[in-house]
Amino acid sequence: MTTRTVGGGKPSKVLWVGLWSVQGLLSLLFVGTGFWKLFTPIEQLAAMIPWAGQVPGRFLTLTAVVDLSGGLGLLLPSLTGIRPRLTAWAALGCAALQVSAIVFHVSRGEVASTPFNVLLVALSLFVFWGRRSGS
Repeated sequence: MTTRTVGGGKPSKVLWVGLWSVQGLLSLLFVGTGFWKLFTPIEQLAAMIPWAGQVPGRFLTLTAVVDLSGGLGLLLPSLTGIRPRLTAWAALGCAALQVSAIVFHVSRGEVASTPFNVLLVALSLFVFWGRRSGS
């Protein structure tokens, strides 16, 4: 498992705990959102998030699969130790997904819907920074 070091030495315990906490929370959020979009009828989703009823069903399914994949990628590689570098790439993908969501909402005049997406970008980039290999 790769984590950033503080002062060039051993990884900071606070950083280690922070990364795992953020990874766990983001993973839970993305996996939960993916399952929610996949298994909730579109009519019910549209009542809660209007755009869900205004886009093609395949687009909604695609976003659900990307959410689910990103959420699993944020946690499983680091947790299992199998190709842990994939965690950083999953985090970067989650950040890109949220930037896309921001663009989507802004293009629809839904700027008020974007602050949470901005927070998710920041948290995803924190995981990317902390889990990427290199210097």
